Order: sequence, then C-alpha cells, then structure tokens
Amino acid sequence: MDIHNLMLLWQIVQILIGYNLVFPILIFLIYLIVPKSRKINKSTEDADYAIIITAYEEINTIIPVVSSLLLLKYKKYLIYIVADNCDISGLSFEDERVIILKPETTLSSNTRSHFYAINRFKRAHNRITIIDSDNLAEPEYLDELNVYFDNGFSAVQGLRSAKNLDTIIACLDAARDIYYHFYSGKILFQAGSSATLDGSGMAFTTSLYKECLEHLDITGAGFDKILQKEIVIRGHRIAFAENAIVYDEKTSRSDQLVKQRARWINTWFRYFKFGFTIAVKGIIEFNWNQFLFGLVLLRPPLFIFLLLSVFCMTIDIFIFPMQSFIWFLGFLFFILGFLLALILSNADKRIYASLRGIPKFMYMQVLSLMKMKSANEISVATRHFHDKKIEELK
Repeated sequence: MDIHNLMLLWQIVQILIGYNLVFPILIFLIYLIVPKSRKINKSTEDADYAIIITAYEEINTIIPVVSSLLLLKYKKYLIYIVADNCDISGLSFEDERVIILKPETTLSSNTRSHFYAINRFKRAHNRITIIDSDNLAEPEYLDELNVYFDNGFSAVQGLRSAKNLDTIIACLDAARDIYYHFYSGKILFQAGSSATLDGSGMAFTTSLYKECLEHLDITGAGFDKILQKEIVIRGHRIAFAENAIVYDEKTSRSDQLVKQRARWINTWFRYFKFGFTIAVKGIIEFNWNQFLFGLVLLRPPLFIFLLLSVFCMTIDIFIFPMQSFIWFLGFLFFILGFLLALILSNADKRIYASLRGIPKFMYMQVLSLMKMKSANEISVATRHFHDKKIEELK
C-alpha cells in the first residue's frame, strides 16, 4: 500500500472514530427541529399487566421490589416472581396478586425465566413489563407506560434512575446511565427513532414479546440487544417513557464494576453487527427509525471510542497538527454534550462531584476489556445493600 492510500485509510479510520464524539449533539439538534407529537390519554381499563421479576440465586431484594409494586396506582396486574436456583422456603406474600414460581431445573437465562412465567400466566395478560430483582418502581409506573401504549406503541422503555449514590463508582455509573438515557432514550426517540432497551423497566404487548423471542433460546447477557433488534427490524418503534421510573441499584464496588462491564463489553462485540443489518434495511426501505437506530447500535462503549479518539489525536499531533485541533474541538463537543445531558436531566450534585474519578473509572473499564473473553463465565450478580428507597415511595 503506497503512502497516499495509507493516508486515505487513516482519514477514514479517524472519521469512523471521531463521529462518535459529535453524534449526540447532532441527534440533539435533530430533536430540536423535529415537531413533537402530542400524546393522547384514553381509558386503559383493558390493559392487564404481567409484571415479571427474575431472581437468580439470591432473593434478599425481592420483598422491597414487591412492596414497591404493590403500591402501584394502576391496579390491573399480577406479579410473577421467577426464583431460579433460589431457596424460597422463607419467601411468602399474603397478597394474592403475587405469584411465586420455582423452576424445577436451573434456567440460567432471563428469557427462559420470562417464558417460564408466560407459560404459567393465571390469566391472559395483554401486556408484560420486566422488572429486575433489585429495582423499585414509582407508584405511577404503569400509568405512565399506559400513555405510550394508548398512543399506539407496542414497546416502551421506562427510565432507570439510580437507587444509590453512596460511592464515587456508583455516581459515575449513574452519570453514564444518565448520558445514555438522555441520548439513546429520550432524544433518540423524540428524533423519530427508537429508544434502546435497558434490560428492565421496559414493557411490551405480550403478542410482540412472544413473536420476537419465543423461537429463540438466549443464554448469557444481552437478551435486550436481541429483543430491540427484533422489534425495530419488524418496523416498530420503541417509545421512551421518561416518567415511568424504576430505581436501579448502581454498582458501588470496583470488583463488581470490572466483572459487570466485562460482560457488557462482550455483549457489544457480539451484537453490534445488528447495527449494520438495521441501518441497511432502513436505507433500502427509507425508514428513518431503522437507519438512525442502526447507527446508534454501531457506536462502541463510551470509554472505547474516547480512548481511540485520544490515540488518534496524539498521532495527529506529529503527522497532521491541524487535525489534532479538530480532535480537540470534537472533545469539546463531547464534553458539552455530556454536561448537557446531566444538566437537562437534573443530575444529583454528588454526580458532578464524582466526575473527578473518571480516569480511575476508565482504567477499571480497560481492565474489563481484558476480561471480556471470559465474561460469560464470571458471576456478575450485583450484591445488594440499598433497600431504604422503598420508604420514600410510600
């Protein structure tokens, strides 16, 4: 390869990496100019929810999450707890709306647990919502989901807010979530595409969920990545309900963070190819939802494109000094976009104070990258210590 082609390749590589720095701001600009659709509210008495909680090996947070769900204002629902490989001898509820299911054999899969519950529904629920065993729900959670179902959506992602901000790691974890919820949730949806799914705090019509996943046996992390691909490829949009709030426990310890992120990074490398499929389909069918959503799925994890951008800028200092200035502007746009997400999401002041820990946080994610290949063999179950939030919901 001659020097001309090598330089051309270098420019292409830089564009593919660098656009990730400015992409959120571009989506935000689209969001500002796209007309906002008006939501309607109508009777939802026919909406019957199955709330599925999956627990694996530990059940110490089941009582708080069920307690929060029994405070829901919308009353037409049943709660199904799938206690996979759990000791449920001390677990019981007086409320008849709570059904405890104990699989005969270990399932070790979110979707297997979901369908274990679906196949044992007490009645024909027409909507499903997935809640993690460490989540807590706001009393208006189902009412807020109803607004989007009433407006014709078959899939809705709620907002997962931090339940705990007790350490710098937890705060930085929450800051990352706010960034993604803002751009890959609220702004992406309002720009005419679909919100990405977060694994919990999400709801679907039962028919759509079964259509998308009933024929698949998914193991390991990432069922939500497969599910969102199946939904969008079928031409549906995933709505983002920012007022349908569930509280999610943030990782507060470094060893847990490394293990958790190792699986998340592994999941991205396994499934980012979906982005090509969806984006190309969007181009062929002139479908803006699919095209934009496909581009979002191709974006690497935050710390990866930031480190690659630093590498490119450093190289350009020596070979293309003027281009290193363009990289500097790109980083300014990224910082602006990040702060914009925190400000417009009314982030807790503890999150701003934690930003000084970003270098250590990124270092731990580099460690996660090194453990990526063995990610599916390590246990990443978050140990839970924060149940006091339930008192605030009463």
